[in-house]
Amino acid sequence: MVDHYSDTYQPRWYVLFVRSNQEKRVAEALRGREVEHFLPCYRSVRQWKDRRVKLEVPLFPGYVFVHLPLAERVKAVTISNVVSLVGGNVPSAISDEEIGWIKLAVEQGKAEPHPYLKVGEQVVVTEGAMCGMHGVLLEKRNRTRVVVSLDSIARAFVVEIDATFVRPLAARNRTAVHPWYEPPSASALPSSTAVATNAIPYIP
Repeated sequence: MVDHYSDTYQPRWYVLFVRSNQEKRVAEALRGREVEHFLPCYRSVRQWKDRRVKLEVPLFPGYVFVHLPLAERVKAVTISNVVSLVGGNVPSAISDEEIGWIKLAVEQGKAEPHPYLKVGEQVVVTEGAMCGMHGVLLEKRNRTRVVVSLDSIARAFVVEIDATFVRPLAARNRTAVHPWYEPPSASALPSSTAVATNAIPYIP
């Protein structure tokens, strides 16, 4: 994540905070203003009385990504139902790498929301389309899952990864754990998901 900007005329990815359930309307308005944007969605099955319905719902409710120079932000923030740019007076830019990870996960159809985890068992994907992606290692039944955290908006998404593609980060590359930190308990995660501290043995 980029915490500051050096050139207000350089297009970068920023995050719009929008009103609840208005993400798609905002995306349509951005399209009408020819503002490059990205609204990641995933398929969710909902039970409606007597039938089950598949819906395309936002991966990060309340957020829409926009790519534009900060000097032109008025094109985005003046749209109805947009509250503000995330970050306030000095909006935080999102790296192209982070946007790329989200797009890859969505394109593969395996992304879904996940509770945000700032610190945990950290891993790196060593092969495949998401090679180089860092995240938190989880295990769901016999499937390996990686939670990717976006610090800029305190949100995360989870994506399934081939177990052979994941390795623990070297100790020197891990984020230091603060003394007050306690790993998330199983009750803090979905019932079918558990933190996999030893799910994959380290193979140098």
